[in-house]
Amino acid sequence: MKTRNPIRLDYWIAALLLMAMAVIAFVNVLSRYFVNFSIGATEEITINLFVWMTVVGTGIAFERGAQLGMVTFYNLFPLKMRKVLVVLSALLGAGLFILVCAYMIQAIYDEITLFRATSASLGIPVWIYYAGVPVLSVFVFRGIYRGARTRLAELEEKA
Repeated sequence: MKTRNPIRLDYWIAALLLMAMAVIAFVNVLSRYFVNFSIGATEEITINLFVWMTVVGTGIAFERGAQLGMVTFYNLFPLKMRKVLVVLSALLGAGLFILVCAYMIQAIYDEITLFRATSASLGIPVWIYYAGVPVLSVFVFRGIYRGARTRLAELEEKA
């Protein structure tokens, strides 16, 4: 019996963000070509959507084991030590993203309470763009967990 792939929210978010960026860039190109006018807000939106897509993509990369790693060095270790390295790597990755989220939450708080900065083109409060990082980091933590679980299961099969 064939198993059905579940609908993955992170894949859909990444795809929709990429599609939105492509459409926005294309509209800007058409605007420049036909009207000889560039829409300044497109750069602002595209850059921030790219940041959000990168965060979602990082979670997907962690899950697939596609993040930067020292595979040759890792393969030199015995099986038990590899398990320790997988757990250590997951903890370090999660720790890094906890720091990223903490600093972004602090930046959001500062923007809301102190600076009240708005974006240059659209006048949107900057904290709205910042909020995507800690919110979408949920996918990073899930990717770290799933990736570590998969790697540990693969090591168990080798044992």
